[in-house]
Amino acid sequence: MGSAMRIMHTSDWHLGQYFMGKSREREHQAFLDWLLVQIKEQGVDALIVAGDIFDTGTPPSYARALYNNFVVSLQPTGCQLVVIGGNHDSVATLHESRQLLACLNTWVVGGIEGSLAQQVKVLKRRDGQPGAVLCAVPYLRPREVLTSQAGESGQDKRQVLQSAIQAHYDRVYQLACEQQDNVGEKLPIIATGHLTTVGGEISESVREIYIGTLEAFPASAFPPADYIALGHLHQAQRVGRQDHIRYSGSPIPLSFDEAASPKQVLLADFAQGRLQQVESLPVPRFQGLQTLQGSLSEIEAQVHELMTSVPPQEILWLEVEVAGDDYLSDLQNRVQALCEGKPVELLRVRRQRRGRPTALRREARETLTELTVEEVFERRLSLEDFQDEALVANLKTAFQQIAAELKPGQAAEEDSQEWGRP
Repeated sequence: MGSAMRIMHTSDWHLGQYFMGKSREREHQAFLDWLLVQIKEQGVDALIVAGDIFDTGTPPSYARALYNNFVVSLQPTGCQLVVIGGNHDSVATLHESRQLLACLNTWVVGGIEGSLAQQVKVLKRRDGQPGAVLCAVPYLRPREVLTSQAGESGQDKRQVLQSAIQAHYDRVYQLACEQQDNVGEKLPIIATGHLTTVGGEISESVREIYIGTLEAFPASAFPPADYIALGHLHQAQRVGRQDHIRYSGSPIPLSFDEAASPKQVLLADFAQGRLQQVESLPVPRFQGLQTLQGSLSEIEAQVHELMTSVPPQEILWLEVEVAGDDYLSDLQNRVQALCEGKPVELLRVRRQRRGRPTALRREARETLTELTVEEVFERRLSLEDFQDEALVANLKTAFQQIAAELKPGQAAEEDSQEWGRP
């Protein structure tokens, strides 16, 4: 009983991302080429992209071309594609081509508009036989699943949102069980999600998408699906040490603090109506990123040592964090001089700061609606260690001018910010 089914799980492609002014187009193209080879060699029946396929709601034309060309290139493999909307994705942008892509064996669920039944589908194997039932749950925007009540405390809002998300999953899961009964075969049930779960490890390029309302969704609140394919966190990880609840992580490093972490896609095998195993496929590194830390003399030694490991014809993207209490007004120039004539591109220089992570964690627990725009700016500015008072004054003046110019369109801007930004 139950046919064999192989699912590939990936997420957080962020096509169109500009990283400190650098395009990731070459890396993304290399990843997609590699992915097509893996799908063919591994005999994948369905590929699930669990959100944030694009970096912005209005991706550049080359990012759309990468996406569209990949869909076309996937067709000869017989692998079905499932695209789930993330907090970076625009529902309208994803859905504008949904009907066309449906003719190309691609199922797009950008948001929860329409009936719940549109989030449940029987996935087929490459031979056309039913293989699994999918609960395709995209990023759930708070305004889509609940209405705010006056007088609610922060704790009340967190509990109400958690309950609303859990209720949505439960309803979709029940529909999946009914689909399973209609097929008349014990098919595994797979669910997706794009959110933060309790204990998830967050990197620099990820910010909470339910700030001040729901810090994280407990894994125990998910329905009893056979596999839960999650997106949003860029570090690959199990949730609660459970093999069947997984973040695939992003396929390329989207920030310097992800550079040392291995990148992967996941293969989930099902048979006899249940999950059999989950295997990690390491993604090659298509662009070198490196962070160097220490005093200027230590940085210089590290740069020389690094040169022995940079492959020919490759340019390494470099971040430098300089330790030490002495303020150096020409820090950028000094570090740049160390890199002259070497196959590196210096993207960021900064001083190491003490106590910053603790401060950020403390601020993350506050509700943004409790703070004014000016308070958010002041707190962010306080995390820097600028010694030039004139520079600080100029930054404050520039911010006040920008804030004043944006106030007439504030309502529209607040609505767009609900997506959560990196």
